[in-house]
Amino acid sequence: MRSKRSEGNFWLISVPNEPRAHERLSDTAAKLADYWRFHIPSLKVSTLDQLLELADDLETLEKTTESSVRNVAQFFAAVLSEYHKDLHENFAVGNRDIVTYLTKFQWEAARYSTKLSLTTITENITKLMYQIENGLKEKSSKYEYLKSRLEEIDRNSNGPLVSRDISSLVKADDFVLGSEYLQTLMVAVPRTEKRLWMSSYATFSSFVVPFSSKLIADEADYCLFSVTLFKKVIQEFKARCDSHRFIVRDFVYDESVLEAGRDARYCILQEKNKCVPPLIRWLRVNFGEIFSAHIHVKALRVYVESVLRFGLPVNFHAVLLRPREGTHRKLKIELDKLYKDLDAYAYQSMESGKEDKSPVAEDEYHPYVLIRINLDFFQK
Repeated sequence: MRSKRSEGNFWLISVPNEPRAHERLSDTAAKLADYWRFHIPSLKVSTLDQLLELADDLETLEKTTESSVRNVAQFFAAVLSEYHKDLHENFAVGNRDIVTYLTKFQWEAARYSTKLSLTTITENITKLMYQIENGLKEKSSKYEYLKSRLEEIDRNSNGPLVSRDISSLVKADDFVLGSEYLQTLMVAVPRTEKRLWMSSYATFSSFVVPFSSKLIADEADYCLFSVTLFKKVIQEFKARCDSHRFIVRDFVYDESVLEAGRDARYCILQEKNKCVPPLIRWLRVNFGEIFSAHIHVKALRVYVESVLRFGLPVNFHAVLLRPREGTHRKLKIELDKLYKDLDAYAYQSMESGKEDKSPVAEDEYHPYVLIRINLDFFQK
């Protein structure tokens, strides 16, 4: 069984389209990789100078579209996981999963007409990428804002009694309401000091109502007690509490405020849940769009690099390879041997450094065109 790294690692290579080109390549790769023909249509070829400039532009666009694919994929995955939806069935282009789309790649002529110049096609992909990036920023900002608001509300409701929102723990009967002289306070007391509180709170001031303290909540580290006293001694009472490490909560019971708080959470949750279905639809469509655009950039790079490498008229053979686990280096060596006649000087240079055991580098030179495709969108 292949590792995830092997499953998502593809090589797109191009060689001159000579007799038996596919057979020679398939015979070499058969034991080391899975392989598929990669069909790239005939495109409009520019001047040599334009192709050289376009090659640089496409290399840059390849990196930026890959970044866009990762951005969409990672945000999409975060939304899907929160709502317990399957990740891989949503990573698709239309009705095809991404591996099927790649291995059975067909140029989308309706979007990227072969009658257009290579430069125009590149510009159209760039515009699409920026359009998706801007849409992603807008939609992710709204979603993350609603999510953070809910997390903040829940965090305030679920923390320790010394700091959390205690409105869900109290009711109107726990307070003396509407009095000109009396006020009920809520005090967080260390759980180990419950007896000390009950034996001492009434001594903190002669204006504390006797026997007014009630246990409101009892949790792991702290207990919450109510106590009623005259308003004029509140500051004196707070100072005495501080000296005993009892924490007077800054809380005033107001039913309208509490109701508004409960309504706020409900409204935010409803708004977030309402935005999720269209957000998932948008992400699914636009993931497919940007992934497809990225693979078309790969195809454009192969096309341009093949023309620059093998010359005119355009006549090359492109194949998609998926190296099997542990075969990457061996496959590279075998391909370099197979096509050494394309560039004897480069092959001699590679032979002189064949003892190097370092991983295959992204920018190393080969006698054939090699473009890598990585479908692991979460790899750091």
